[in-house]
Amino acid sequence: MMLTDLPLLVEVALKAVVVLAAFLTLPLALGQLEHKLMGHMQGRLGPMEAGPHGILQLVADGIKFVQKEDVTPAAADRHVFRLAPAVALIPYLVALAAIPFSAAWVAAEVPASLLFVLAATSVGVIGTLMAGWGSGNKYSLLGGMRAGAQLVSYELPLVLSAASVALAAGTLSLTGIVEAWSWWWLLWQAPAAFVFLVASVAELQRTPFDAPIADAEIVFGAFTEYTGLRFAFFLLAEYAGMVVMAVLFTVLFLGGWRGPWGDVAAVGAMWTLVKATAVGALFLWMRVAWPRVREDQLQRLAWLVLLPIGLLQLAITAAGVVVLS
Repeated sequence: MMLTDLPLLVEVALKAVVVLAAFLTLPLALGQLEHKLMGHMQGRLGPMEAGPHGILQLVADGIKFVQKEDVTPAAADRHVFRLAPAVALIPYLVALAAIPFSAAWVAAEVPASLLFVLAATSVGVIGTLMAGWGSGNKYSLLGGMRAGAQLVSYELPLVLSAASVALAAGTLSLTGIVEAWSWWWLLWQAPAAFVFLVASVAELQRTPFDAPIADAEIVFGAFTEYTGLRFAFFLLAEYAGMVVMAVLFTVLFLGGWRGPWGDVAAVGAMWTLVKATAVGALFLWMRVAWPRVREDQLQRLAWLVLLPIGLLQLAITAAGVVVLS
C-alpha cells in the first residue's frame, strides 16, 4: 500500500514524524562529523569518551544543556528573549519539509517550492535579531545588527544563483528542477553554485563569515546572554540550517537523487544524502581552513564579487535558454 492510499490525517501524521526525526538526527550527525573532521584535520582525535569513538558526545552535550539553569537577564525584553530560539529554529523545520529527497519522498509538495524554501530560511535570522535586541546587552545588540546586515547583503546573491537554476529548468518546483537537471549543468551553472555556496555559509554565520558571533570581539554576539536549552536551540538551528542548505544545494546543482537506480525511492534518497553529506563536509572544511574575515571584507565580497557574478550568470543562463529553445 502506498503512503498516498492512507487516510489524510494518518499520511500527514506519518510525514510529520519522519520530518521531525530527520530534523533532530541529521544536524546531530553533521555535528558529530564536524567534531571528528576538525579533529583529524588538526592532528587530534576529537571527543573519545562518550560512546564508541565518541559518537555519543552530542547526546552528552544535550544532557549537559538540560541540566543548566535557564537565566533571563533582568534588563532583557523577556517575551522577545524567550521566543527568539524558536523563531531561529522552526523555519528550518518548515523548509526541510518542502525539500524533496527523491521523486516520491517529499513531505509537503507545494507550488513554487524553491521560493517557499528560500523564504522560510530567510526567516531564521529574525531569531538572531530578536536575541540581540531582546537581551538588553550591547554586545548582543552588535551581534544582532551584524547578522541583519549580513542577511541583507548575502540574500540577493543567494536568490540570484537559485534563480539561474530555476530559469535553466523552466520551473520553480524543486522536484521539477531535479527532473530537468543534466550533467553538463555542473559546468553551465558552476558560477551560480559558487555564489550559492558562499552565500549559504554567510547566511548561516559560519566561519569565515562568523563576525556576528565573533567571540574575540563581542563575546558571543546575539547569544551572549543565553544559557541551557535556549542556547542549545540556537546551536541546533545552526546545524539544521547547514543540513537544509546542503540538501538544497544538492537538489539545485548536483541533481538531487539522480544517480544509478535513483528512480527507486530509497536509493534516490540515499543519493541525495550522500551528496548533501559531501556539501556539509565542505562547510566544515571551510571552518577549519579559513580565518574570519573583517566586516568590511565581508560586505565587499557580497556586493563587489558575488552580486556581479550572480547577475552575469543569470544573463548567461537566459541566453543559453533562448539558444537551446
